[in-house]
Amino acid sequence: MSNSRSVVIVDALRTPIGRRGGGLSTLHPAEVLSNVQQGLVDRTGIDPSAIEQVVGGCVSQVGEQSFNVTRTAWLAAGLPLETAATTVDTQCGSSQQATNLATSLVASGTVDVAMACGVEVMSRIPIGSNSAKQLGLGVPIPRTYFDQYEMTSQFEGAERIADKWGISRDDTDRFGLASQERAARAWAEGRFDGQYIEIEAPDRGDDGELLETTHTVARDEGLRETSLEKLSTLKPVAREDGVHTAGNSSQISDGAAGLLVMTEAKADELGLTPRARVVDACLVGVDPVLMLTGPIDATQKLLDRTGLSIDDIDIFEINEAFASVVLAWAKEVGADLEKTNPNGGAIALGHPLGGTGAFLMTKALNELERTGGRYGLVSMCCGGGLGTGTIIERL
Repeated sequence: MSNSRSVVIVDALRTPIGRRGGGLSTLHPAEVLSNVQQGLVDRTGIDPSAIEQVVGGCVSQVGEQSFNVTRTAWLAAGLPLETAATTVDTQCGSSQQATNLATSLVASGTVDVAMACGVEVMSRIPIGSNSAKQLGLGVPIPRTYFDQYEMTSQFEGAERIADKWGISRDDTDRFGLASQERAARAWAEGRFDGQYIEIEAPDRGDDGELLETTHTVARDEGLRETSLEKLSTLKPVAREDGVHTAGNSSQISDGAAGLLVMTEAKADELGLTPRARVVDACLVGVDPVLMLTGPIDATQKLLDRTGLSIDDIDIFEINEAFASVVLAWAKEVGADLEKTNPNGGAIALGHPLGGTGAFLMTKALNELERTGGRYGLVSMCCGGGLGTGTIIERL
């Protein structure tokens, strides 16, 4: 960023990612997010009244996730009512864009301290709930849209990307297996230690009612043992001859994550140690028919603006919405897949939509610290043809 107000990340935190119907599914989405917001305050020791704005991401803003869930979570945690909050929808990239917006608020001088975060509890609010025909509120796409663009699904977009970049079923299955193997290794080696908090959630009885007893969610729940042989038996989800299956696509998940950002001067004043600097951020628009190529354009834009090369980046976190998205991105920008999602991605760990961007930022920061790397690049594809992008520098 060209602004002289250097923006730093003081801390980043996430919940474990719950599987559909899993450990986090008994908690209201605002309660899941409250845990992260309160956790950042507790871990840093910051006076919460010093946090001037909270920017959160959430995709399906209906029912329990409506009414500015970021603000509701903050108030439900008993945090200061004077702190303002906003919830944004940039589809899958919502909490990464929330992070970029929070960074911009600090860089512009609007605030000195901000929190970025995001949440999605897909077990309770399924994807597409806010545009379901059952609501009787119409559909989000007007007829005039079809004069401009063909309307495709994300599944179809992923298949067209596979076609365009010559990605086979074997390629996507191998990528899916690698995601699972990397995530299992990360947990076995304690690579996620320090970046997540354990969550207490109510138990659910056989009748579906919540009980007074609780359970602890202390681990990502999406990991599963598999093999190329097992993956090859799964049926494609979009086309009969397609390359994407449940084994090489992102999972339906629950979770939240957040980051605390501020000026470097404010961190010094508060006695807080910055962990990374935000080098640059962007949001790009891309073809809404292919839809999911945003990370390609976002990466190219960030590298062009910063003068960095692809080889200067030590860690990439590119959301594994579908295997072809990451494989096409790597082919197009020349990135090393060994440095990409080194601890697994959404195929293994899960993709709680509005929470994933902040989750990827948290992973990137911690992996830079673990390996001693300097630069990390995070990017996500988004429904409607968008791409989020952020480069951070470890301090």
